[in-house]
This record gives sequence, C-alpha cells and structure tokens, in this order.
Amino acid sequence: MKKNLLALGLIILAGGARAQAPAVVPTATPDTTDYARRYAATITPARLETHLRILASDEYEGRETGQQGQKMAAAYLARQFDAAGVPPPPGLGSGANPHYQGFRLLRTRWRGAELRTGKKDLTYLGDFYPVGRVGTTRALKLPVVFAAFGIAQESGSDYTGLDVRGRAVVVLEGEPTDARGTSRLGTGRNPRALDVNGKIATAAQQGAAAVIIISNRTPEAFEAWMTQRATRLRESKLLLPDPATDAAPAVPAVLVGPAQGAVLLGTTVSALTQYRQAVAREGFPLAAKEFDTKQKIRLRLRLDTASVGTENVLGYVEGSDKRDEVVVLSAHYDHLGKHDGQVFNGADDDGSGTTAVLAMAEAFAQAKRDGHGPRRSLLFLAVTGEEKGLLGSEFYTDHPVLPLAATVADLNTDMIGRQDETHPDPNYVYLIGDDKLASDLHRINETRNRRYTHLKLDYTFDDPADPNQFYYRSDHYNFARKGIPVAFYFNGVHADYHKETDEVSKILFPVMARRTQLVFHTAWELANREERLKVDSNKK
Repeated sequence: MKKNLLALGLIILAGGARAQAPAVVPTATPDTTDYARRYAATITPARLETHLRILASDEYEGRETGQQGQKMAAAYLARQFDAAGVPPPPGLGSGANPHYQGFRLLRTRWRGAELRTGKKDLTYLGDFYPVGRVGTTRALKLPVVFAAFGIAQESGSDYTGLDVRGRAVVVLEGEPTDARGTSRLGTGRNPRALDVNGKIATAAQQGAAAVIIISNRTPEAFEAWMTQRATRLRESKLLLPDPATDAAPAVPAVLVGPAQGAVLLGTTVSALTQYRQAVAREGFPLAAKEFDTKQKIRLRLRLDTASVGTENVLGYVEGSDKRDEVVVLSAHYDHLGKHDGQVFNGADDDGSGTTAVLAMAEAFAQAKRDGHGPRRSLLFLAVTGEEKGLLGSEFYTDHPVLPLAATVADLNTDMIGRQDETHPDPNYVYLIGDDKLASDLHRINETRNRRYTHLKLDYTFDDPADPNQFYYRSDHYNFARKGIPVAFYFNGVHADYHKETDEVSKILFPVMARRTQLVFHTAWELANREERLKVDSNKK
C-alpha cells in the first residue's frame, strides 16, 4: 500500500513538472515571395497593346503638341491614372484636370526674310535662314565687323579690341578645336554660349545690332542641308518662354552658307577654312583676321507669333517610410501630328514608352493596394513637347512639382517597341547614360536584367563619340543636366522613324513587355533599397 502511494506521488509530481514547462512557440515562416516578379508579371503584351491601340490611333491625330490630338491623349492618360488608383502628386495644384501640369509655349512661324550683301540679294531658305528669338524687324542697313567665333569668356575674348556697337557682327559657327577635335577654349568653356543662341546673346551684350553666323558646313553640304530642311523651316516652331533670355538684350540674326559668308567678308571659302586652321594651331583667342568688311548689309525679318497651351500629365504612388524621396518614370506622349493628309501616329515614338509608363503605374498601384507598396514614392511623368525640343521635360525640371533634391533618378523610355537593323534577335535594349552620374544605377540595371528579363543590354550609343548623340536627345537629359542620375531605354532607329508608317501593327509586344519589365524591376530596386542612389560620377 505504501509502495503504491509512493509510486502514485512520483507520477503526480512528474506530471506537474511537465505541466509547468514553457510552451514551444512555432517559428514564423518568413515571407520569401518575390513581389517584384509578381507585379512585373502584370505588365503583359495584351495590356500594353490595349493602351497603345488607343494612343496611336488615327483618332488622336498624331498627338502634336498644342493640338487637339495631344489634348485627347492627355485626357486619356489622366483617366487611366484615375482608373488605376494613381492620384496626382501633392503640390500639383488644382484645375480642370488635377493630373495636368499646364504651361504656355510661344508658337513662331517665319513669313520671310530679306538679306542683301553689297549689290546681291541672297535667297531666303536657300542662301540663308533666320535664327534666334528676334522676329519682325524694320529694314536695317548696317556696316559689318568680323568677330572670329564670337566667343567671350574669362580666358579670352574674340571681341577684344573690336567696336561692334551698331554693327552687324559676322561670326563662325561652332568653336575652335585642334586637329583631334579637342576644344581650344581651355578653362571656362560654357557649352550654352557656343550654340547659335549663345553667340547671339554674346554679340547683343557687346552692343551689336545684328548677327550673321557663317555655317561650318562645306558649300555643297550646306546646299544639300538647306534643300532638305527648307520645308521644315517654313513650319511653325514652339519655344518655351525664357524670362532670362527674353529680358536680355536681343538682336536679329541669320545663318548663311560658307560661300555667302565669304562674299560678305570679301574673301573666299578657302581663306575662311585657313583661318579656322590657324586658330586650331595657335589657340584661342586668335585675333580676328582683317577681312574686307567695308560693305554694308540690308536685313529685314518677318515673324508671326502666338501663345499655345499644353500640359504634362502626372501620376503618383506614395511610398512608405522613405516617401519623401522619389523615383521618376518618364516618357513623352506627343508626336508629329498630321502633314499633307497623313497622320503620324508615332506608335513606337513614343506611344510605346508612354504605354510602358501607364503599365508600370498600374503595377505599382496594385502592389500598394495589396500591402506591398514601394518605400520611396514613384512619379509617373508623361511629358509633352519632346518632338519640339524636349520642352515638357525642360519645363518640369525648371518647375518641379516634387523637389529635385529629393529626386533619386529618372528612368526614361523612348521607343521600346521595335527592332533595328543591327539586331537579328529583337531581345535586346539599348541602355544610354545609366553610369554617367551614378555607377550603382548601371549595376542595378545589369543585375535586374540577369535575374529577371535576360535581354541583351547594348551600350553602343553610350559612347560619347557616337555621332547620334542620343544621350542629349530625349527627356532624361533635362534631369541629367540638373545632376539627377538617369537611364534611357531605347530600341534604336528603324525605317519608320518619324514617318507616317510608324504604326501599331509593327510593334513587337512580347519584347516590348520584357523591356518594360526591366524598367519596372530597376525602379522597384531603386524605390525599395535601403540606401538612396549616390551621385558618384560625372562622365561625358
């Protein structure tokens, strides 16, 4: 009996000890879902085609900036942002459409010009054409003075010792370079002072009454170029009003061919070439040669102007803990409009990029609704006026809705729906500029592509010596000039570029979807990584 009681007590004690032991808590299974892959998969060929067939339809009349078709495309983009649950960014303001960043452009159209040198009348749009921002003038009769390249900077000036007040200044196009093409300007070189508008502004500051710029083409090349450009030069042109430029002194200006310029200076084309070569040998500045400038010119310009309204279209997905920083996804939605009864629908240029931005906005918005939204904010920027000179992106970067200091990068898609002649396999994309300001952006594009999209990344056009200079020819450049890292995704030029034959029927939607997914994956990484992208490079 005692033995049984003792055994029973031991059993009870043992049971009590087990009851008091801490419970085992099961380990939570980590969430290893690849959300980037999940939401990139929503960017499908079918979805892209749905948007593009509307944007690049004849109904939208080629989407020319300031015209009815562009307004229709803007409204469509705003409706699609709303349908996807993508609101406008904070600070955009109110108006007829809260997604619009509206602004005014100046439309100009030359009605004609007259230029007489000595006893000869030069041919408008044959021997010369007007340049700059000054239009209609009274008939001006002016003496001329030669001012070399028309450059004035701290390290030297072509205007030293010259009195140009009240005269027509004759200058050479371009800048002095050595035999290897390297600039001879040394320190203080200002690229913006070397183009046509820069030379005109410099001459005006020196007191000139007009400017005549002599083309650096050969006579044969100038004649061919004028034949090719004459129709385009007769068309209207859009400009951003520039308060600084408009407030500065301005003078009428024309660009003439080398043969006409030589006659104006009482010399020969060969002598002008020899002068350029002398500057190349001896350096800048080389005193202006004493050409015969005793004759006078007679100049008159006639220009029509009007104000035109247009708009960028913006969508926004707010981030979480790093919401004050923003990644921009951009594309231009304008194209060339209608000419001679033909509609230039621009399916690839840049209906493809615009459609990509829409699809990525939908994907990021869906991720946020599902509780997997980005840490940094995303700005989806559809810009107008690219075909007129990157005007919409220039306006945005000069009047940003979100601070440029908080802008991490701009990923720009411009023509990603076709295949060029150099690639027998369409599974490629040209990448331009992704290492020029941030080396990490280049590595991110490379690693995202290896993991997800497996495209051939072609850097041909990233070469500063490439004559196409595509780095400067799409909207990312206006972010780069502000010191913001950029990447430009591009399929290259094809036979239908800027022609009425750039149609939806020629778009390769499966490869377009993969290219868009690469941009999405790069944006996902930029928006979610712990460290902000660092600006650590300054390549040309």
